[in-house]
Amino acid sequence: MSFSEFNLSEPILRAINECGYTTPTPIQSQSIPQIIAGRDILASAQTGTGKTAAFMLPALARLSEFKRGTSGSPRVLVLTPTRELAAQITDATRKYGRYLRVKSAVILGGVPYGPQFRDLSGSIDLVVGTPGRLIDHLDRGSLKLDRVELLILDEADRMLDMGFRDAVDRIVAAAPNARQTLLFSATVDRETAALASRLLNDPLRVSIASTQASQAQIEQRLHVTDDMSHKKRLLHHFASDPACGRTIVFTATKRDAEALAIELSGKGHRAASLHGDMGQSARTRAVRDLRDGRVRILVATDVAARGLDVNGISHVINFDLPQAAEDYVHRIGRTGRAGATGIAISFAASRDDQQRLERIERFIGKRLPQTTIEGLEPTRPMVLDGKKKAYNRNDRNNYGKTTDYARRQEGAAKRSPYGNRRSSAA
Repeated sequence: MSFSEFNLSEPILRAINECGYTTPTPIQSQSIPQIIAGRDILASAQTGTGKTAAFMLPALARLSEFKRGTSGSPRVLVLTPTRELAAQITDATRKYGRYLRVKSAVILGGVPYGPQFRDLSGSIDLVVGTPGRLIDHLDRGSLKLDRVELLILDEADRMLDMGFRDAVDRIVAAAPNARQTLLFSATVDRETAALASRLLNDPLRVSIASTQASQAQIEQRLHVTDDMSHKKRLLHHFASDPACGRTIVFTATKRDAEALAIELSGKGHRAASLHGDMGQSARTRAVRDLRDGRVRILVATDVAARGLDVNGISHVINFDLPQAAEDYVHRIGRTGRAGATGIAISFAASRDDQQRLERIERFIGKRLPQTTIEGLEPTRPMVLDGKKKAYNRNDRNNYGKTTDYARRQEGAAKRSPYGNRRSSAA
C-alpha cells in the first residue's frame, strides 16, 4: 500500500514524499481511509507508531477543500495534554501542509497571550492546543468552536490522568454535535472507554502495536539499588560512559529534576532539566539543545514522557520508577524509535519500588532482567513474589531482613533531597 491510495491531494503527497515517507504504518493504513470516509475512530497505539500522521493527513485533506473562515473559529481542533506534544503536532502539521493554504495556530499555556490573540483574530483553519489555555480563550471569547467539523483528542488517557476531564467536557460541549471525532490513546482503560462512549458516534476501533511489540527494539535492564547514594553513583557511572549518547533521565519530581541536572552539570556533563515549573521558552530551549547536541543529558519529569520527539536517544534512565505502569512504556519509548535500537535502565530499591516494579512487569508481560556493574553491586536483596530479586554472595543470610531494610530505606528517601516522593504535577 502507498499513500497515493488514500485519495490525498497532490500537495499533501508531495510534502509526504519530501518527508521521506514511502509506506504507511499500520495505524495509518487502518485509520486514514476511514477518517477520510467520515468515521469516528477510537484508536489505541503506542508511541512511535506514526499516529500523528494518521490523524493529521486526513485533517489536512479536509482543509484542502478551501472554505473561507471567520475570526477565531477553526474547522479542526486538536486537543493534547502537554505543551511538548502540542508543539510536535504543530510542527507535523506545517510539514505535511506546507503546500496548502491552511492557517493554523498553537494555543498553549506558559507563553504570552499576545501572539495567540493575533492568530485567533483572523480567519483560522486548524488549532492545536492544551485544555487549560483553550478554556481561557473560550472564556475570553477569542476562540469559538461553533464551526468545528473535526475534533481530535490525542493521548486521551494522559489527559484524564492529568485531571483534564472537566476541561475536555467543556471544550467538547462548545463544539457542534454534528462533528467527526477521533480519539487516540496509548491505552484504553475503563475511564478512557467511558470518555469514548460519550464523545464518539459508532466508532471504528483500531488497535495497533502491543506493549511487547513496541519494546522490540529496546534492551531493558534493572539495577537494584541500596540507597540514594548508590543510585547517584550508578547515574554518574552511566553519565560518564562514552556509550551513552543522548540520554533522558526521568525523576519523580520537578525539584529532583532540577537538582540532578545541576549536580550532573557540576561534574562536567552537558545536562539540563525539563519540568512543568519552567516557562515554555525554557522548555523549548532545553529540548532544542538536546536535539542540537548542546545538551547530552536531559533530566525530566513525566512531562517529557509523551510528545518529546528527539531522534537518536540512545538511553533512557528511570532514576525513579513511574507511579503508573503505562508511563514506563511511554518513558522508554523515547529510545528505540524509527527502527533504531535503544537501552532503558531502571533503578529500584525501596518497598514502594517493589510494588511499582511488580505493576510494570505485569503490564509489559515479562520480568526486567537484573544487571550489575562491577564495584557498584547492591548489597541488599529485593523480594518480589516471595523470591529474592537480587543478591550477592554477602547477602546469603539477609532473607529475613528485607522488610526492615525497605522500611529504613523508605525513611531515608523521605529525608534525602532526592527522595522517591510521589510525583508532583509535571
